[in-house]
Amino acid sequence: MVGRWGVVAARRLVAAVPPASGAVVMGTGIVAIGLGLDGQALISHAILAIAGLAWVLLGLLLGGRVLLRRERVRSEARSPAALTGVAGTAVLGTGLTLLGWVGAGEVLLGLTLCLWLVLLGPVLRNWATPTVGASFVLVVSTESLPVLASTVAVATGAVWLAWAAAIPWGLGLAAYVFVLSRFDLRQIASGRGDHWVAGGALAISALATGRLALAAQALGANRGLTDNLGYAALAVWLAAMAWLPALLLGELRWPRLAYDVRRWSTVFPVGMYAACSFITGHAAHLPPLLAFAKFWVWFGLVVWGVVLGAMLRRGVGLAGGARGGR
Repeated sequence: MVGRWGVVAARRLVAAVPPASGAVVMGTGIVAIGLGLDGQALISHAILAIAGLAWVLLGLLLGGRVLLRRERVRSEARSPAALTGVAGTAVLGTGLTLLGWVGAGEVLLGLTLCLWLVLLGPVLRNWATPTVGASFVLVVSTESLPVLASTVAVATGAVWLAWAAAIPWGLGLAAYVFVLSRFDLRQIASGRGDHWVAGGALAISALATGRLALAAQALGANRGLTDNLGYAALAVWLAAMAWLPALLLGELRWPRLAYDVRRWSTVFPVGMYAACSFITGHAAHLPPLLAFAKFWVWFGLVVWGVVLGAMLRRGVGLAGGARGGR
């Protein structure tokens, strides 16, 4: 009976994991990185370990889906939500590189690039308009590449990698304009959590710009280039911050309290606002941004904890349903 219940539970779990589940790693990882930038090493390491565990488990579940539901996997790979796996891998790689696990960061950078190249074509060929919050994951996954690449470049002294990171950085900014021009602003009222990525996509773009500025400085680029990248990071940060009041007011005006996996696409932008403020503050030499980041990083931790608790309750419910239906 136990064995049969285990098989039923496993099948239900494999079937219940949507393509947007990579946002669990994205959100958890960026909260850990933000806490690390704030000097909260113990909490940061613990949460990054949770992100790593989630990444491994989701990888195993993806393998199970390929075996049991191959056609569904192919269908889901056409959705922008599938790109959460790309961004989650990059975020985890960035966190591990900052911890000094540079080899792991290099491996995950290669994997991130491969996943991005494999999924980009199906997503673009099946693009739908008007766009929704999840559509901005196209930007997030693209900008996650320069974030990880520039972090690895500094750790290894690879100047060529920092220059190469500028290519997806530019593509990501262009993709943001493309998605935003087709975005339905009513998503602020009706979105189930992923509407936050409209701001989060700009926040990771600011983080990528700031990382490139700091990489250029660390690798000996001329002062003019580093200053211009710092100004660019500030400009993108300001654009990202322009979204924040609307997103917060939307939550107050139209509360969405029921758990949805797309709420992890709220956790990620909230955490990203802290991380990008830390990096942009350093790149542009603006202490007020650091002060905001030091406050906001704790708000991100609270949001992460609330969504994690709701997800665990949902998982217990699924397991209970499988037991009841044995």
